[in-house]
Amino acid sequence: MRIQHHPILGPMSQKPVVTFVFDDQPCEGRLGEPIAAALYAAGHKIHRYTQREHKPRGIFCMIGKCTDCVMVVNGVPNVRTCITALEAGMDVRTQDGSVAKRGFQ
Repeated sequence: MRIQHHPILGPMSQKPVVTFVFDDQPCEGRLGEPIAAALYAAGHKIHRYTQREHKPRGIFCMIGKCTDCVMVVNGVPNVRTCITALEAGMDVRTQDGSVAKRGFQ
């Protein structure tokens, strides 16, 4: 199941499938769809863990108002993946609190 129309990014027509990396594993999504939507369609629902209690977070508002979907994208932490369009070759990583897992800071 994919998003057909996003309130911020607009209509999500049948765009080409692209490959990106999620936590060191290849993943596929549609060019221009929100990163969060591509991850959800691929079965990945956890985007970050809270800093204090290490609780999982994922999609909540899908319009960029909350921070539940923030991840590290191409080495940049705190990217709201619900409003960031997917591009081929992106490196997307689960974020742990205010810093990312696997060595990014």
